[in-house]
Amino acid sequence: MAENRLKFTERLSYGLGDMGTSLAYNMASGFLLFYYTNVIGLPAAGVGTVFLIARLLDAAIDPVVGIAVDKTRSRWGRTRGYFLFTAVPYALVTVALFHMPDWSQGTQLAYAFVTFKALGILMSLQAIPYTALMPMMTLDPSQRLKLSGMRGVGTSISVVMGTAAVVPLVGLFGGGDQAKGFQSVAMLFASIGFVCTVALFRNCRERFEDGSSPDFAILAAVREMLRNRAWLVVFASCLLYFTRFGLMMSATAYFAIDVMQKPWMISVMLPAVSGMLLLSSFVAPPILARTGIKRGCVFVLALSAVLFALLPFTESNVALFLTLYITACLATSITITAAFAMIAETVDYHEWKFGTRREGLLSAGISLSTKVGMAVGTAGFAFILSAAGYVPEAVTEGARDAIRWAYYGSAVVLLALQTVVMLLWPMDGLRETIRSDVAARRLAVAGE
Repeated sequence: MAENRLKFTERLSYGLGDMGTSLAYNMASGFLLFYYTNVIGLPAAGVGTVFLIARLLDAAIDPVVGIAVDKTRSRWGRTRGYFLFTAVPYALVTVALFHMPDWSQGTQLAYAFVTFKALGILMSLQAIPYTALMPMMTLDPSQRLKLSGMRGVGTSISVVMGTAAVVPLVGLFGGGDQAKGFQSVAMLFASIGFVCTVALFRNCRERFEDGSSPDFAILAAVREMLRNRAWLVVFASCLLYFTRFGLMMSATAYFAIDVMQKPWMISVMLPAVSGMLLLSSFVAPPILARTGIKRGCVFVLALSAVLFALLPFTESNVALFLTLYITACLATSITITAAFAMIAETVDYHEWKFGTRREGLLSAGISLSTKVGMAVGTAGFAFILSAAGYVPEAVTEGARDAIRWAYYGSAVVLLALQTVVMLLWPMDGLRETIRSDVAARRLAVAGE
């Protein structure tokens, strides 16, 4: 496995690659609804519809990108060219997203849709090749866990910057003008993301692929993907996780301001998500290597569901509330580090079952689950605000209750469902069998 061992520079650059894609997306997930409704003054229902339609359209875009990756053969390999050619457009769209022209409301909603959809397309063109890259970099499960940990570091830093840092930076750059502040922060994050994507392109290498022909039947490949049990488990788990994540990212500002009536909690609760992601990046690999992915994830998911169920009873004690909340965030963060490695293992499972790896298509399916989950979570919360008659200047008790129970109830239900899904993960008992069978098959092919 010597050829599987990666230098620190390569692992670090892989982690930075997640920042290149996620920084702008995390800012959009945490604050775009707030920016449109409270800064620009667009109706919550209209914005929710924009988010839902834009992200659901990814159902057509993501598989196309995944198939394109599997069919790509270039001087930069199968994935790296995508990073090279999307770095500048992604940065420009990030800036455009938080620069709303002074147009009529209908035209502003159309502008919101176009820019948000453009961000989604470019994210697909970066995120799907990025995820597909890991199984091409190494076949060693321990190295993949290290890469997952480094990706978790990049994810956590991007969440810290895209959430906790946004409000202070908006105040610093805007000087009381929130619209100006948001645009300045978007420009800063676009620049950082560009640098991170360039580092990913320069320092990471593809080493392993199955050598299959780029000419393959697309529908047959999709049917095989849908028969890949490992992939189905990761798809469902990520769908449930990101539905909850999207709702909570959108709802946290409203929850802190209107329910807890402590705006300062935004700068604690959102960073807690990223801070625990950072911590889990270091603690999750050794824990999961010892417990196995299935047992470890089932335990932390069940624990986090219980902790979220206890939160409504601790609202009067902010210190206890935040302690339980942060512990739950750490527990759920471990599953994200696990998910990065699980996605790579779906490729091994696919090769074992069908003789081809299909890194691009499998990664596209998982990317689709995250986007649909974020769409349902974000739009769902926007529709809850609309149904509750939420008005920023005059928040009713009914609106507060809607925010409160959407926040708690969605977490408990979705975490419980994710726990059940993880019980179906097949790889913990199959990994060695798959490795030996695939190695024997490759030797047989090489000897022919």
